[in-house]
Amino acid sequence: MAEAKAQATTEAPKPEVPKPDEPTTLLQELWAAARSHTHPEVWGVTLADPATHIPSQIVLQKYLNANDGDIAKARDQLTKTLDWRAKLQPLELIKKSYNKAKFEGLGYVTKYAGSEEKADDPESREIFTWNIYGGVKSIDETFGNLEEFINWRVALMELAVQELSLPTATKPITADFDPYKIFQVHDYKSISFLRQSPSVKAASTETIKVFATAYPELLKEKFFVNVPVIMGFMYGVMKLFVAAKTIKKFHPMSNGGALAKEFTESKVPSLGDKLPAEYGGKGADLKAQGKEPSIE
Repeated sequence: MAEAKAQATTEAPKPEVPKPDEPTTLLQELWAAARSHTHPEVWGVTLADPATHIPSQIVLQKYLNANDGDIAKARDQLTKTLDWRAKLQPLELIKKSYNKAKFEGLGYVTKYAGSEEKADDPESREIFTWNIYGGVKSIDETFGNLEEFINWRVALMELAVQELSLPTATKPITADFDPYKIFQVHDYKSISFLRQSPSVKAASTETIKVFATAYPELLKEKFFVNVPVIMGFMYGVMKLFVAAKTIKKFHPMSNGGALAKEFTESKVPSLGDKLPAEYGGKGADLKAQGKEPSIE
């Protein structure tokens, strides 16, 4: 009997050691990387321990989401973002004024909600940035100075990010739940894609590089409106070859007046009606209902 008792004791299952919560552990690794950097801020959020600071959890989780949970890639992107923000100081760019002849009327930020009470509820509002490239008066003037253009474009994006109210956020995000995203509309009315200048190509390339690195998981969907019919056809062909995860966020449209119809299932009731009339809605024009970087 003693032998049987000893055998039972020997074969008794060992208590399971609780496994660390992987998402929490990964966030702590990102927080450690951020803590070792000299620049403390991303998107207006002064980074702190994500275990107790929801705004920081949101920021760091976005870097994980953008890299499908790959901590090495997320850490690298976060570090590059912190380096870039330390150098460029995007929050200071919002305070600057930009040349009226070059940038007036080219970019706006709008916010829509079902009511004023829900204007700050991330699950009951939508934020838009509008790039009205068809309004460019002189390609050489607007795009000729690359640094000036990037500064203006970043200021516009930072205005939109401010509308997300990340520093006061109270609900964390996950890989599947994230209401802190922005719609983008690029209006190419009157723009010729067949005669794109070197300065436009340089500005476009640099903008894509900056935004891909420094603003991950902030894009909800992007609409390219008033593009030539041939461009719509080309985007249709792209859908055959580009990963669905990426292409589903891009929507080319030859008729900007049909944009409002794209939001029939929005979390904001009658969102389409709130858009400016030129985009199929019933709202005021962008200058009246939106905000833009300071112009002088």
